[in-house]
Amino acid sequence: MKRTFTIFAMCIGIFLCMLDTTVMNIALPAIQDSLKVTLNNLQWALNVYTIVFASLTIPLSKLGEKFGKQKFYLLGLMTFMLGSLLSALSKDLNFLIIGRSILSIGAALVFPLSMTLGINTVNISARKRVIAALGVTQGLAAALGPTIGGMLTQYLGWRWIFLVNLPLMIISLVICLICFSWHQEKESARIDFLGAIFSMAALFSLTLGLVQGRTWHWTSPTIIGLLIGSALLSTLFIWWEGKAQAPMMPLALFKNKEFTGSALAIVLSNVFLVAVTVVLPTYFTRVQGKAELEAALLVTPITVMIFVFSPLAVLMIDKLGSRLVMASGFILMTIAYILFTKIDMTNSFQTTLICLILGMGYGIIAGPITVLAASDFTGNLLTASQSVAGVLRQVGIVLAVAIYVTGLYSNLTAAKNESITYIKKEVKTIQVPKDKQKMIADTSIKALGKTKQAKTTQNHFSPKEKQAIINENYQKVLNNYPNRLPDQGKQAIHGKVETQVQAKLQTINQQINKAISAIKTYAKGRYTKAFTRLYRYSICFIGLAVFTFLLFPEKKNRKLG
Repeated sequence: MKRTFTIFAMCIGIFLCMLDTTVMNIALPAIQDSLKVTLNNLQWALNVYTIVFASLTIPLSKLGEKFGKQKFYLLGLMTFMLGSLLSALSKDLNFLIIGRSILSIGAALVFPLSMTLGINTVNISARKRVIAALGVTQGLAAALGPTIGGMLTQYLGWRWIFLVNLPLMIISLVICLICFSWHQEKESARIDFLGAIFSMAALFSLTLGLVQGRTWHWTSPTIIGLLIGSALLSTLFIWWEGKAQAPMMPLALFKNKEFTGSALAIVLSNVFLVAVTVVLPTYFTRVQGKAELEAALLVTPITVMIFVFSPLAVLMIDKLGSRLVMASGFILMTIAYILFTKIDMTNSFQTTLICLILGMGYGIIAGPITVLAASDFTGNLLTASQSVAGVLRQVGIVLAVAIYVTGLYSNLTAAKNESITYIKKEVKTIQVPKDKQKMIADTSIKALGKTKQAKTTQNHFSPKEKQAIINENYQKVLNNYPNRLPDQGKQAIHGKVETQVQAKLQTINQQINKAISAIKTYAKGRYTKAFTRLYRYSICFIGLAVFTFLLFPEKKNRKLG
């Protein structure tokens, strides 16, 4: 019974660590309004979690191995809770960034140690089910982030995306205090301080460069310097780890085919999952005008499929072999990406169906790679494998955000420019004065990218404008009469002029509405293509990812449970 509760506590820790990588994205507008900050500045509160989490996971897990995994795990839980509380109570952006930084330090401890402690609750022959449960939890948390964030923000307020961590972490803490066995906790592991410095600097440079690339510009000296520096530091890290007596990341891990294949599959599968779970809700809200919660729920089928297929895929490894299972998962994800470029994106049934296919593909990958990454490792190799897997998962998420958000903004800019050109061309066909044409064009351009736009059919002339046009035309008619007309004649002329003007204005209104309708249809099409183009360009890359199956060993009889 203690073993079951311990695994449950580890699942809670993993779930919350992974949840906080994506749960905040959909709440950004609400936080921006509450704290009265710009979106660019607010991005730091989002990005600091990923940067610190990725940078500290390997060295902190190594400290846990030396001074006691269980003690450090409890320290991680308390640090995570403190960070969550500070983030929820934030009154300004600086306070929120500090809270998120502390929260990420806790996550860097909790995540890898959750995997190691959970796996160590059973012997090697029975570890498959435990690893599968922990792996499913990771996939579910990453996919559920937008949905949970949307629900909490809409119904309880954005602070609850942090407050919800507290009761769950307290439950995990209580279980650990009761179930942990404290004897022989400390190990005699040595700390590779130079390796720790190299790894932290390399990962910090990489994640900072990727998350800030769009804001600071990819071709800027700062970003280029960060990415080149990361590559150099990574090379130094690998060189040093090859000769260190107690390496932070034993290179022996990569002599294992299952781990090497899993490492690449972890990065790629998370890139192509997050590219949908982050980008697609943005499309639903910005282009289709759906509420945040509704947009998040539309991608929930991905989560359902991950929950169903991750454990099933683990069982399929024995019967089909890791190669066939991994290839099947990436093929399904490729099919989903192809379909995203072919369907009507406004059709909820079609988008839901494709999300089901994508979730099925990712689920088939997510379960097995967690089992395969652990392989038959024990002791420090097991701890190191889970630390590296956790870092690679973060790298995959960061890569997805960097590539797809940058591509999205670039495509949206192109869509806006194309729409502006079309608007100016279309407005010139409307037979109204140039000042009226300019007003219609300016209004249409201002509405681009907004979900709440003016109605397509409306009256574009105010009563005051109508009366001015009637009076102007009436005066022109009167000027054609040299002699003074009786009042009865003036009234007859005025009535005739008014009728003619009303008919003309109605025709012009129809012409304007027709032009605006064409503009809206064109602009919506351009903005939809800005999103689907991302997936079209990705098809060849996700197709190539299928060949990662070659890195896995051929089918063999595994006896892990």
